[in-house]
Amino acid sequence: MYGLLDISTSGMIAQRTRLTAISGNIANQNAVDADGTPYRARVVMLSAGDPTAANPSSRELGVHVSDIEIDQSPFQLRYDPGNPRAIKTGANQGYVPVSNVNPVKEQFNAMQASRAYEANTAAAEATKAMLAQALRLLA
Repeated sequence: MYGLLDISTSGMIAQRTRLTAISGNIANQNAVDADGTPYRARVVMLSAGDPTAANPSSRELGVHVSDIEIDQSPFQLRYDPGNPRAIKTGANQGYVPVSNVNPVKEQFNAMQASRAYEANTAAAEATKAMLAQALRLLA
């Protein structure tokens, strides 16, 4: 009977992981690795089902984080010929590769994850209220 809460709980855990990755992307958008490579955005991949559900019948319901991948999209280029990391030769001479984090996209994803978290919280509260009402009817 309490396996019903596993569905909403798995959704809240998945959205919390998404928000953590998004905040990390925003915080590190100007970071550079020791070798001079700009930071690459992290993307959370979700899959159906919850293999950690307490109730075996609930394991095929809900959602879980299947992987956190590094976004392999190309780096953005910013013109800064005086920068020591600027490209020295070729068509992109004078351009500096910067992170592929798009702050607008990350803000949109954060809003989406936050609202999905709130929806899962509301569903969990409604489930708890229904279970409490069912227990009152039995008593």
